[in-house]
Amino acid sequence: MNIKNILTDLGIGDTLAAASTGTQSIRLANAPTRVINSPVDGAHITTVQFADKHTYDQVINTAHEAFNTWRHTPAPKRGEIVRQIGDALRQHKANLGALVSYEMGKSLQEGLGEVQEMIDICDFAVGLSRQLHGLTMHSERPNHRMYEQWHPLGVVGIISAFNFPVAVWSWNAMLAAICGNTCVWKPSEKTPASAAAVQHILQTVLKNNELPEGIFCLIQGDREIGEAMSHDSRVPLISATGSTRMGKRVAEVVGQRLGKSILELGGNNAIILTPEANLEMAMVAIVFGAVGTAGQRCTTTRRLIVHDSIYETVKSKLVSVYGQLRIGNPLDENNHVGPLIDQDAVAAYNNAIDKLKAEGGAVLCGAEVLQGDQYTSGCYVKPTICEAQNHFHIVQEETFAPILYLMSYSNLDQAIHMQNDVKQGLSSAIFTNNLQEAEQFLSAWGSDCGIANVNIGTSGAEIGGAFGGEKETGGGRESGSDAWKAYMRRQTNTINYGKSLPLAQGIRFDL
Repeated sequence: MNIKNILTDLGIGDTLAAASTGTQSIRLANAPTRVINSPVDGAHITTVQFADKHTYDQVINTAHEAFNTWRHTPAPKRGEIVRQIGDALRQHKANLGALVSYEMGKSLQEGLGEVQEMIDICDFAVGLSRQLHGLTMHSERPNHRMYEQWHPLGVVGIISAFNFPVAVWSWNAMLAAICGNTCVWKPSEKTPASAAAVQHILQTVLKNNELPEGIFCLIQGDREIGEAMSHDSRVPLISATGSTRMGKRVAEVVGQRLGKSILELGGNNAIILTPEANLEMAMVAIVFGAVGTAGQRCTTTRRLIVHDSIYETVKSKLVSVYGQLRIGNPLDENNHVGPLIDQDAVAAYNNAIDKLKAEGGAVLCGAEVLQGDQYTSGCYVKPTICEAQNHFHIVQEETFAPILYLMSYSNLDQAIHMQNDVKQGLSSAIFTNNLQEAEQFLSAWGSDCGIANVNIGTSGAEIGGAFGGEKETGGGRESGSDAWKAYMRRQTNTINYGKSLPLAQGIRFDL
């Protein structure tokens, strides 16, 4: 696989522009820059310019102007543009998936899967563009009709994280676009090349349809750009994916100006194994959920809650399977686990293991940073299994690394309490062939997460369902179901087609 050819095909040169308003790139003479090296082999990918305040204002103003045109475009016509974007992504799937893998460190299959998610959400949004429906209600007043309709908000700000450098943007942007909004995307400063590649793919569609600048904008930068966007009343909705710390800041700033926010934040996801679980199925879900993307998913399986009667069996099986994992270059499809994103992530991995030991936990396997010729970036670690207690401080935190905490329970009520007894509430799962156990887990007194699965793992959500969680996960919803409503404003309309003006609730006001 020739990375240089892939970068050329996707328009990634030596230096990435600070911003793009669609087809026009904005390059600055003396911009601060960040060097982007691959966690796979430490090799240089590109250098990215960071936008300044003037560039930020230019991008937001362009997006605001484009909104005045785009919102007048019929929704099915907007859907046609999204359909073309999906086709363009299909054409570039192989190269974009490889770039995602090389820049972020996830396996090639996961990189390709992330691009497929983008394609899938385009397909979903195309159908949705003909279904932005409201309700009709009966009025209590004679000769009156009531109904509701949905209108676009304006400029939607999208702040995405490094672990899904392109897919989460598409979840937001494709829905926002068919709803009539324009989008300004601030990608993670750790994965700017993947974002720039997506913008390059969009350019052909935008040019072929002679669309105005500003419908899909990209702005590169660090926390300062996110702060500016959060404070900006010209951006009525901020959709932010990242840490709980970051999300609390976005919620605070956007809330102060009474703006809207969609927050997709941390996860501390658990799988419960009951005595009636199919362990063969469960092992696949546990291992993929715990080590996929090197533990750097918000839906990563971080806690495994196992019934006393099968605890030793499960522990033995897991340690054996972990011993067979192949760790290395994620572009090699024979490997199961790639690198962490950078040295800061490696430090967090080591710190979590140290804290686990200090609290009385035990390491069963892993807990090692790999050295050698094939690990030259210094970002490769061994997936780790630890015995722990749910109340340990480190277990209560989310560590973005492949660390699985193993713990036991004696009855299902206790297991569900353990599952819920963390600050985060994103994804959860139970493995059981007992219908009563499954239904209890899914009931109002069961899992308190936004996602609750039976006999599948915590990761791998489909785009057809609304994605998001509760508590410190943020409460937002993206992707499928009726998540589109977050990108629109609801309007209730009443039409009087009679010749008198009766008031509601029988009130009289005679003149």
